Amino acid sequence: MTMKVEWMRGCATAFVTPFNKDGSIDDACFKKLAERQIKGGVKILVPCGTTGENVRWTRAALARNKDGGRGR
Repeated sequence: MTMKVEWMRGCATAFVTPFNKDGSIDDACFKKLAERQIKGGVKILVPCGTTGENVRWTRAALARNKDGGRGR
């Protein structure tokens, strides 16, 4: 059985999570990073994909930023 996975074609980028000085996720900066990637033609965003910072993401932060913070 072959599955069509068109959404997985193209460029995927893993990027680091920007943090505020207090250790919380900088949502505004995260959104800017995501937008830059999308405008550059990236089709798949991989947050928390590079330096192990995923342990710092709360469930609330994941919910806010699951779509690059774009509300899609």
